[in-house]
Amino acid sequence: MSTPRRGPLSTLPREVTVLVGVAFFVALGFGIVAPAIPLFARQFGVSKAAASAVISAFALARLGTAPFAGRLVNRYGERLMLATGIGVVAVSSALAGLAGSYWQLLVLRGVGGVGSILFTVSSASLLIRVTPGPQRGRAQGVYAGGFLLGSIAGPVLGAVTAFSLRAPFFVYAGTLVVAGGVGLVALRSSELGDRPDGQRESVLGLPEALGSRAYRAALASTLAGQWAVVGVRTAIVPLFVVEALHLRPGWTYTGFFVASAVSGLLLLPVGRYADTRGRRPVLVAGLVAGGCGLALLAVTSTLAGLLVAMVVLGGSGAALAVAPGAIVGDVVGGRGGTVVATYQMAGDVGAVLGPLAAGWLADGYGYPAAFAVAALVTVLPLGVVMAAPETVSRQAEEPVKV
Repeated sequence: MSTPRRGPLSTLPREVTVLVGVAFFVALGFGIVAPAIPLFARQFGVSKAAASAVISAFALARLGTAPFAGRLVNRYGERLMLATGIGVVAVSSALAGLAGSYWQLLVLRGVGGVGSILFTVSSASLLIRVTPGPQRGRAQGVYAGGFLLGSIAGPVLGAVTAFSLRAPFFVYAGTLVVAGGVGLVALRSSELGDRPDGQRESVLGLPEALGSRAYRAALASTLAGQWAVVGVRTAIVPLFVVEALHLRPGWTYTGFFVASAVSGLLLLPVGRYADTRGRRPVLVAGLVAGGCGLALLAVTSTLAGLLVAMVVLGGSGAALAVAPGAIVGDVVGGRGGTVVATYQMAGDVGAVLGPLAAGWLADGYGYPAAFAVAALVTVLPLGVVMAAPETVSRQAEEPVKV
């Protein structure tokens, strides 16, 4: 007699399991390359702001192409666009590892951003549409968990930087090839992942979505989170560790590992809480924790302070990975399209502006100013979040709190 399957994925649609696997391989490579990007850029003799701009170029390209990505996904299906996007990032990453100048690196990272938005909109749209409303928090949690597990493993493998700061780009390209292959093969039997345009359900209009205070709260929160908790941390912390704390680059990977591990431990409990008790408490906790973690970085001058701040930021990352996406799913009722792409664009606006602002502040006023401003940005959406009413998931029988 067979034993029923147990675990966080056992009650979720099969597509969610596939997306978790794809996310793991994408994040595995990104966890290796992310801390190396600003350090590699600095080898070309540029300023901190210019090094941070390499991070922003990726997000800027995502932002500029997001509306087209939504239309392509609607026309050609999630599976094909997911694999295509990953392929573009893989090729651009390998070429970035061969870059002979700062400008080549900047342009190639921008090209990677085009592929990244195709992958992100495809996977987010599919995740929302296949998951029933009462399970969206958990689905967002396990999906983010795939990214976090990869992010945890990535820094462990970050020792390749001891050989060369170019090596992480090639490793990243390899893990992306695996991720794209998993998506193409495992989703080929998914009707939702490859449905022809004529058979698609109608897509919620953006004006209607923008009329929802809950959707606006999700937009504001993901913008702030990507600006500060993700963007500033990725762009400035590696430089802060080496240039302000005077530690070896390996401690950057340790800090990123700590943040990823804490997020990984919290994602499932946070997802369950969001499904049973409401999205808003999770969102508030994530924003407050993010502000506290960044404020601690602004005043610390020790390794211990760095690690404590990364623990707090890890908790913030877990909450912000679950709640905004679940809210968007509630608002669109399982339908993706332009509404999902706009949500991704809000995060990309933050990811563009955050590293640029932090790099400029670090150059002109020092790292404490950069982290302090990021902390303020993180808590700014609290007013919008607290004003958002409850929403009703279109696939749920009970109201889901926002």
